[in-house]
Amino acid sequence: MSTVSGQASAKARAGFDLTAELARLDPAERGAATAFLATHPPGLGAPLAIVIPAYNEEPTVAEVVSEIPREAAGLGTEVIVVVDGARDATASRAAGVGALVCDVPVNRGQGAALKLGYWLARARGAQVIATIDADGQYEPEEIARVVQPILDDRADFVSGSRRLGAELTTDRVRHLGVLVFGALISVLVRHRITDPACGIRAMRSEVTAAVRLEQPQYQASELMISAALHGFRLGEVPTTMRDRGVHATGTKKGGNFGYGVRFARAALRTWMRDRTAARTRLRPEKIQCS
Repeated sequence: MSTVSGQASAKARAGFDLTAELARLDPAERGAATAFLATHPPGLGAPLAIVIPAYNEEPTVAEVVSEIPREAAGLGTEVIVVVDGARDATASRAAGVGALVCDVPVNRGQGAALKLGYWLARARGAQVIATIDADGQYEPEEIARVVQPILDDRADFVSGSRRLGAELTTDRVRHLGVLVFGALISVLVRHRITDPACGIRAMRSEVTAAVRLEQPQYQASELMISAALHGFRLGEVPTTMRDRGVHATGTKKGGNFGYGVRFARAALRTWMRDRTAARTRLRPEKIQCS
């Protein structure tokens, strides 16, 4: 089995001050993170962490976790599910199939759950962090596809793209939104983006530490734009988006129009905030497999 070199993992652990980092979390996060790390100690995680935010996803989360391979692109994996104030059995279902579960008692939004998941992954020593949604819309076997360009040192942040791959849903308004917001973000970051809100992506762990993540819900554009404006290299690969099907738990972000307005607002605010960020990219060490 291929793994990240021990030297790289040691450097990641040495650069994570647990006490200082815990102090920066809000009280709900701090309690959940402390309980998580008591069971899953810092620095002992797999080189590739797959973070899954989950809110009331009892019908689907176990299947998604079960389909995630134990190795992707030559890296050993572990799954971190951040349960965001769920009122159902999401946490127990995820834990029952082997996920490492951080159960936050308050619902704060997908962006907040992902931010905490990135923090936990870094604490565990992950070199690469991937994300996938808990609702079963994305193909877990495609995680290797978004990770590979990072291992090849061709990108620091890689997003899946429904436009380059396949979208098996029939929502024409959402399809139009992908086109419009892809064009908007392409202009803002001066890099062609075909899908600005795909739920499957991967990045070097240092990307999540370097960028500012403040959006509690509409985090996809914030993460992508902030990474680009901080000088990290973006990439896209073809991926598949399935229909949510009979187990869909409902739309959590409002209707298409409202979602579009808030997505655009988050994108523009991020660009205004970070457009003066230093564009000199710090060259991360190449991730070595052995």
